[in-house]
Amino acid sequence: MLTGKQKRFLRAIGHNLKPVIMVGKGEINDSLIRETAEALEAHEIIKIKILESCMSDRKEVAEQLAAECGADVAQILGRTILLYRKASEPKIELPKGN
Repeated sequence: MLTGKQKRFLRAIGHNLKPVIMVGKGEINDSLIRETAEALEAHEIIKIKILESCMSDRKEVAEQLAAECGADVAQILGRTILLYRKASEPKIELPKGN
C-alpha cells in the first residue's frame, strides 16, 4: 500500500510517460493482464489509457488490473491510470512512508 507521499512522488515521475497499455472494447482479458505484468516488470511504473470503446468503469479497470498484477494504483486521472509495482531489480527508490 502506497502512502500519500509515495503516490505524489510516483505521479511526478509518471507525468511525462506515454501510455504503454491500451484498454479497449476487448476489456480486461488474460493477454492484457500478461502484457501489463510484463510492462510493470520492465518499467516498474506504467501509464494505461482506457479508450472510449471500453464499457467498464475506470476505477473497476484500475482495481482489477492492480489486483491481477500485484500492483498499486498511483493515480486515476480521467481515462488514464498510473500503476506501480516494485521490480525484482528496483530502479525507482520510493520516499519512506510515514
